[in-house]
Amino acid sequence: MRLVPWQPDDMLRRLDDVVGVYGEAMGYRAELLQTRRGYIGAHVRRAGFRAVATLTTDGHLAGFGYGYVSGPGQWWHDQVRSALDEPARRYWLGSCFEVVELHVRPSAQGHGIGARQLRALLSMADGSTVLLSTPEADEQRSRAWRLYRRFGFVDVLRDFIFPGDERAFAILGRELPLASRPATEDAPGTVGI
Repeated sequence: MRLVPWQPDDMLRRLDDVVGVYGEAMGYRAELLQTRRGYIGAHVRRAGFRAVATLTTDGHLAGFGYGYVSGPGQWWHDQVRSALDEPARRYWLGSCFEVVELHVRPSAQGHGIGARQLRALLSMADGSTVLLSTPEADEQRSRAWRLYRRFGFVDVLRDFIFPGDERAFAILGRELPLASRPATEDAPGTVGI
């Protein structure tokens, strides 16, 4: 397997594969996956867009991740912003890279692909902080949670409900660059809802 950086055109060219991996990894229904196509198409045009892909030796997509500079007027940014107090907004969202998606096909999980993708994505990221959201889960049993904790992500918001989704999410963050000391539990905005 090889990890490669992707440009927006690469993501769009392989959009069917991207949506397929997303659906397998998240277990989402087919009708939801069709809406993701439109979101991803719009996301590749955002400032600071960065993407990585893991390809098998025969060129199949095993995993991918992408993000961009988070800013006002973006749905996710505005939802998270509304739940933070002003000091936390300045700290976490003032110069923030948002990890939008990071997925590995279930059949390829457990081999370090997610970690390599996250490390590569964060090393390319612009900003002083990085944020992401992940469904609430048992931190000891969830591969995603264990990965994020290994990378120094801390709680920014817990049990956050996005409009249109009944599941609770955690908003996790850390400082950038990746080589720097991870954000601490005392960072502004480390709160629960």
